[in-house]
Amino acid sequence: MRYLLLDCITKWVPGVEAEGLKNVSLSEDFFEDHFPLKPIMPGTLIVEGMAQLAGLLLEETMLRKGVKIKALMSAVQRAKFRRPVYPGAQIRYRCLAGQLNELGGNSKGEAAVDRVRVAEAELLFTFHEMGAPEQETRREAVLSTWLRNVRTS
Repeated sequence: MRYLLLDCITKWVPGVEAEGLKNVSLSEDFFEDHFPLKPIMPGTLIVEGMAQLAGLLLEETMLRKGVKIKALMSAVQRAKFRRPVYPGAQIRYRCLAGQLNELGGNSKGEAAVDRVRVAEAELLFTFHEMGAPEQETRREAVLSTWLRNVRTS
């Protein structure tokens, strides 16, 4: 994955919800082209941040049921972008776990800056078997880094 769009997870309740933060810095490489004189975070990357948090939440929910899978985002529904996000902002992501079964699941996500919603979407995921041990090792390392300052349930 080229972009890790979470800096930390601040709330973690598998099966229910997760919250996380992303500090948006002018040094992010996407600002070079989007846009040089008025940098704005691309909406697709805001949704990707939601998807990273939601995907981990659904994966962990299934893992606690004894099923080891990888959640891949398969659809974005009802996405709305309400306000632009500029460098210097801190995005607070919140994702709620929705329905899930052995094939996939969904999550409702939102992104806010200074307690004002900037984006929201319903994210649909399909579940796939883990194909490589190194993928699982990387997932565990990233998740433990993101969860280092949060009490988990």
